[in-house]
Amino acid sequence: MSSRNGRPMVRRRNSERYQWEKDRVRLTEAERRRTGGTERDTGLRTHDLDFHAEYARIEADEDLASAFGVPIGTPLLRRAYRTSCRSAGTPLSASRSYLPYDLVARNRDLLDPEREPWPGGTQHQLHTVGVELARVEDRIRTRPPSPDEAEMLDLEPGTSVLALRKISVDVTGRVVEVADALFPGHRTELVYATPLKRWDG
Repeated sequence: MSSRNGRPMVRRRNSERYQWEKDRVRLTEAERRRTGGTERDTGLRTHDLDFHAEYARIEADEDLASAFGVPIGTPLLRRAYRTSCRSAGTPLSASRSYLPYDLVARNRDLLDPEREPWPGGTQHQLHTVGVELARVEDRIRTRPPSPDEAEMLDLEPGTSVLALRKISVDVTGRVVEVADALFPGHRTELVYATPLKRWDG
């Protein structure tokens, strides 16, 4: 794993990462428990990470209603995550994931934060309620952090954050997850790989 000033670098991959997550959905629980998305992104091992999750039932505001294509006020499950490197105390990311409440309530285990980190992540969680993802869209921008965000991610003055909105769409065209993640700009490298089809002949 690369580092900067002795602190872990977060590496994010889009299409490769999401296909990797989808391929793991049908693995056994023991296989899914061996590693997760953050471990893959950072090169750290599970016991190197400090992971915290908080859940709440909320109503979709205008922004989330638009992203999901649902009416304002639609019930959502909000999941707030924070991940740090245990040995260095380095904050790696903070995120909020939103799922349609009525969808995930079909499996009551998905409403319990004590079951986090879930082996196989969100794609496996959605699989337990009959959802298969067809595509994932990432929207990324840089911006100054708010004072609370700067404190949470242990950022020095003048450091920007990478703000990523992930929109997950199932095979029927329905948005089933909207997630907003923040990464320290000086400790994050975004790596994108786009497969290209070969010409015939």
